[in-house]
Amino acid sequence: MEKNELLKRYCSRLIAIERRAVLTMESYSLEIRRFMDFLEAEKTSLACVDAAFLSTYLAMRRAVDKIDSRTAAKTVSALRSFFKFLMDEGIVNDNPAVVLESPKRRSRLPDVMDKETIEALLDTVDTSSPRGCRDRCLFELIFSAGLRVSEASALNIRDIDLEGGVAKVTGKGSKERLALFGQPAAMRLKEYLKEARPRLAGKVNKTQALFIGRNGKRLSRKGIWKNYAKSAALAGTSSHLHTLRHSFATALLKGGADLRTVQELLGHADLSTTQIYTHVDSGVLRENHRRFLPRLNKAES
Repeated sequence: MEKNELLKRYCSRLIAIERRAVLTMESYSLEIRRFMDFLEAEKTSLACVDAAFLSTYLAMRRAVDKIDSRTAAKTVSALRSFFKFLMDEGIVNDNPAVVLESPKRRSRLPDVMDKETIEALLDTVDTSSPRGCRDRCLFELIFSAGLRVSEASALNIRDIDLEGGVAKVTGKGSKERLALFGQPAAMRLKEYLKEARPRLAGKVNKTQALFIGRNGKRLSRKGIWKNYAKSAALAGTSSHLHTLRHSFATALLKGGADLRTVQELLGHADLSTTQIYTHVDSGVLRENHRRFLPRLNKAES
């Protein structure tokens, strides 16, 4: 089967049968395309691939592409999925990727920004233009609701309840949740929807996307990242856009929110993912320690 046709069928399987998210499908597809390019360069067929060959491929990726443990783990996962597909299609007899050891991902503490830094960054956006008004609104909403970039990009107008301060968000695994946002974000949204968005959309545009570009089409993740990078540079910070989401979670915990609440607001499937934020500011843990163990606190003094 021709490479492009094989990849097309594999991607269809990821969505229709394995129920993978679109972003996962795109990521796996890119990984498998790289692998198949390597096969062609090595003049090797899929039927001849064994565990040793896959180990050689992973070693090449580490040496040439400088991939980290996180990317290596994703590559192994994609290879396992792909060879399972090939088995079901009758192209190979076994799955050599199942014996690969998935690299352990090193836990990295998320970067966060304090309130003053976030305000300084938001203030760099020139809101006198429709695009600036949109970007200020977008960044404000991402921070206020703790959104992922993909979630913000996918929002439609009907997903926003301005009066209730609620956004219906489609997160990882196509799971829906209700994300709350504050009054500053609501005010920015009202201004954007009334003034800036109609000018960006033009007269004939009928898209329901909430955030759109000059061409009237939905603003992509890459477009959002690019615009944020400009504001971050002007503010003198090297933070990534996802830092706004990290800062949102950390601010909630500092304010006294419990982990379960933060988990729901962030849309984390597993509480262990949310727990990383308890390590960002040890002051939160110390304060809870003093509150709930007063006898120990007295003994120390």
